[in-house]
Order: sequence, then structure tokens, then C-alpha cells
Amino acid sequence: MRQDGYQPEAKNGMACYFNEVTQPSQQEMLGQIVLEILRAGNSLTRKAICAKLLTRLERASGTEQEKHYHDLLGLLLGRIE
Repeated sequence: MRQDGYQPEAKNGMACYFNEVTQPSQQEMLGQIVLEILRAGNSLTRKAICAKLLTRLERASGTEQEKHYHDLLGLLLGRIE
């Protein structure tokens, strides 16, 4: 019997939570897009960010990703408060 308080169920629960979190946050995703634009040597404009978001939206692998990109586009265009 272990005396150190180890609870395998709690550890497995945490691991499951982090395995389920696959989408980066809105800030992380916009940061990635900004870095892509700047590393390509392009000017950082709303149009450039929208173009990257639309490209990613076209390549989205699921409805959750699509919703994420739609939300970011709405945020960028001022449609979400």
C-alpha cells in the first residue's frame, strides 16, 4: 500500500484533459498567423491576416476548427463583441 497519496485516477483525469485540448487559443492562433506573415517579409495588415485566416479555414479538418476560424474572422472584422 502506498503512503505518498498517489491517486492514479486523478493523474489519468489530468492527462485526459490535456489530451483533449487540441485547439490553440485565439491569441495563440493570431500570434502564429502574425509570425507567419512577418517571417514571410510581408506587411502586417488586416487584409493579410484575413487572407491567412481564410486559407486556414479552407483547410480546416473539422467543424470545431471551422468555428474557431469563423470566430477569429468575426473578431478581426468587429462582428463579435
